Amino acid sequence: MKSFIKSLPLALGLCLVGFLGGTVAHSLHTPLPYMLGSLFFVALGTAVFPRLLPENYRFPEVFRSVFIATIGATIGAKITWDVVQNLPQVALSMLALTAFVPLSQLMNFQIFHRIGGYDRPTAFYAGAPGGLVEAIVAGESAGADVQVLAVQQFLRIIAVITLLPVGMSLVYGHPVGSSAGMSLNRSAVGITHIPEVIGAALLGLVIFRRLHVPAAQLIGPLICAAVLTLSGLAVIEAPQWLISGCQIVIGTSLGTRFAGMNLRRLVKATWLSLLSVGAMIAVGLAMALAIHPLTGQALDVLLISFSPGGVTEMALVALSLNANPAVVTLHHLYRIILTVVMLGFVGRRDWLTTPRP
Repeated sequence: MKSFIKSLPLALGLCLVGFLGGTVAHSLHTPLPYMLGSLFFVALGTAVFPRLLPENYRFPEVFRSVFIATIGATIGAKITWDVVQNLPQVALSMLALTAFVPLSQLMNFQIFHRIGGYDRPTAFYAGAPGGLVEAIVAGESAGADVQVLAVQQFLRIIAVITLLPVGMSLVYGHPVGSSAGMSLNRSAVGITHIPEVIGAALLGLVIFRRLHVPAAQLIGPLICAAVLTLSGLAVIEAPQWLISGCQIVIGTSLGTRFAGMNLRRLVKATWLSLLSVGAMIAVGLAMALAIHPLTGQALDVLLISFSPGGVTEMALVALSLNANPAVVTLHHLYRIILTVVMLGFVGRRDWLTTPRP
């Protein structure tokens, strides 16, 4: 507790830097501006001023977990009865997604291990097509190079949520996603239901951590909010400023992971990420083309559903195309849960703990 209180002032100061970055990114209409803007500004600040952070600095995990939990609750609230009723229609695409996750994991492992030269734990967890936070935590305990792992996971998110909306904007001739000013809230949301949001977030966080569920800070609040929403016991609606604030804190915490990384390693991580993301999108497009005639779902919506980017941004892209963002969110939640389960199962195998070359 004392260490948390001691580290909190610096964390809040970094969040101010992140807020500035998010504001600049929002004014430039970039995808997922508050998360990516804060991440970029904090990462840049620690690169330009390496003494800004103490040696081996870690952003307060307890502080960050609360904001991750809030995001989880807002995502879970999107699982409504309308989404549940759509399950039969998305059964085939969900089945294809079940094949997409392990195929992407295997493909990424080969890219990072064979081509990139990363050791097995780092290559395996860097190649996870989802579960950013859980992949980093699990990779750290498995002996992976946490800095490289974190950068590769961040670059996966950045590459997908930047390149896909930009590419689709060029195809459609107009912006899509958050760059088009879209929000998951179709109408203005006040502060009325903030207690329910925070309550669902904290309840899910505490219960699922005690149950030792993987990615408890995200999955727990998500399931809790979904249950409360489906049962009608609570209305989980977070105002946009709260969601943006959570993204700033999360982006800031991720930005601190870039501290001390040299330019050569960053360049290598970037081209490996582009190779990995390009391969995953190609596989996703192939699967979308294969099942499109059978499902009746729009090809672009299927492509969004198979793109391993951020849940929020992918839902915003779907919203821009007048598609149901909850259906797209359902696919991405399933991808994340499936990835986390796979990481927990495969990560226990002895082959993954071999020493680095």
